[in-house]
Amino acid sequence: MFTTFFYSLKKAEIPVSLKEYLTLLEAVKKGVPDYSIDNFYFLSRATLVKDERHIDRFDQVFGQVFKGLELLDELFGKDIPEEWLRSMAELHLTDEEKAQIEAMGGWEELMETLKKRLEEQKGRHQGGNKWIGTGGKSPFGADGYNPEGVRIGQQEGRNRRAVKVWDKREYKNLDDTVEIGTRNIKVALRKLRRFAREGVADQLDLPDTITSTARNGGYLDLKMVPERRNAVNVLLFFDVGGSMDPYVKLTEELFSAARSEFKHLEYFYFHNCPYEGLWKDNRRRHIEKIPTWEVLNTYGANYKCIFVGDASMSPYEITVAGGSVEHMNPEPGAVWIKRFESHFARCVWLNPTQEKYWRYTRSIEMVEELLDGNMFPLTIGGLDDAIKELKS
Repeated sequence: MFTTFFYSLKKAEIPVSLKEYLTLLEAVKKGVPDYSIDNFYFLSRATLVKDERHIDRFDQVFGQVFKGLELLDELFGKDIPEEWLRSMAELHLTDEEKAQIEAMGGWEELMETLKKRLEEQKGRHQGGNKWIGTGGKSPFGADGYNPEGVRIGQQEGRNRRAVKVWDKREYKNLDDTVEIGTRNIKVALRKLRRFAREGVADQLDLPDTITSTARNGGYLDLKMVPERRNAVNVLLFFDVGGSMDPYVKLTEELFSAARSEFKHLEYFYFHNCPYEGLWKDNRRRHIEKIPTWEVLNTYGANYKCIFVGDASMSPYEITVAGGSVEHMNPEPGAVWIKRFESHFARCVWLNPTQEKYWRYTRSIEMVEELLDGNMFPLTIGGLDDAIKELKS
């Protein structure tokens, strides 16, 4: 196994010498790792990796060669965690089996059936295809599967099929101080800047001062101008929670870059689709919502409107009143998207999902159609295209 490890590192183009390899074997022979896979990992990394640029590749090789070598007493010497037991009860189906399970037949029928189940059901239910339970094929419950269902009592999504979630969900605010791993996002955003001199004249205009002094017979004539600032107004709307969780880091990088590039920047949060209420703090979103009409009436059409979200949701959230996954919205999401699109002169949607997968999700196509095609991937190329649209 150690020989395989050595040759795998060489194959990954990590410059490991034979002397370093023999040093590692000697340390293992003397019992330095103490039979711990974690200790052995840090020992081998310290011995074999000379440049931090190679750490990622080293981790990949290490994980592939030594996969599953944790000490057995660490697994069997303790009680099995409850979440492991819960996951064993989850329903796992093949694609063919999933295709055989039919949806309830529409939003109204789904809600009416849920109401009846709540009235009729008396206790907990495991498996099956009717009652509210776990690990079954019913449209209602947790850890099972149904093409269109109401998720009840499940920590997070599994198949991205729920049309409504009957639980209180907590989201975290995006960190606008996160360190940017690349300057490419900032460089792309700078193309949107438009400089203007506004405000108090507090900076010396040297060329004009020289010209005015010369015309004044040599008597000093100071000329002042306002500071040159970026005059672009930007309004950001971030989708948070659920299917956006895998994209938190990427979204934080965009948020941090935007905060550093634009003086006139405002932001709000929403979940899946904008409705009648937005919020600024995810921890207090249930008690401090801001009416969306207030936002539209506060910020003028000159603001550049940017939505950031994967647009992956149940089509009911876009087309049906009450279709929101979390609350009973009085108006469909499509109505609010069109209000944003008609209010702001320029409005785009940045989608972190890879563009090649967009056509497999009906809701993404619907949002793109509502914004007249102004949806762009959250990549450097997509940012360039979005900025061109915002500047046009």
